[in-house]
Amino acid sequence: MLLDPELDRYARQIILPQFGGAGQAKLKAAHVAVIGAGGIGCPAITYLAAAGMGRLTIIDHDHVELSNLQRQPLFTDADIGASKAKVAADAVRRINPHVEAVPVVQRLDDANAEALLTGASLILDGCDNFDTRLTANR
Repeated sequence: MLLDPELDRYARQIILPQFGGAGQAKLKAAHVAVIGAGGIGCPAITYLAAAGMGRLTIIDHDHVELSNLQRQPLFTDADIGASKAKVAADAVRRINPHVEAVPVVQRLDDANAEALLTGASLILDGCDNFDTRLTANR
């Protein structure tokens, strides 16, 4: 069920006949696992949070570096050295307090993939290496 502040926040989406309140309720009930909080993951996380996704699991073992800042808009100079997953989850909470953000500071691999991805409505692959991409695909 959408709360009154959520109805106001998502009003422009809800008024679309093809989307409506039912569509927004489905977003709120959904869980997206985002693998990688880098150049692909950062903008996806931003828009998923703003749209009202119910739960975002952000999986990334890496830390913010200065060279990330020009293409990863969730991070700032103050975040250098911090966990990408944790900083991205904090950003989600600032963008939309109605979204549950779960940081996972691990590299996705064959040993943990099932545990980390089970229950996700959608898996978004934003990783930057072939081994992780193959694991996510399996």
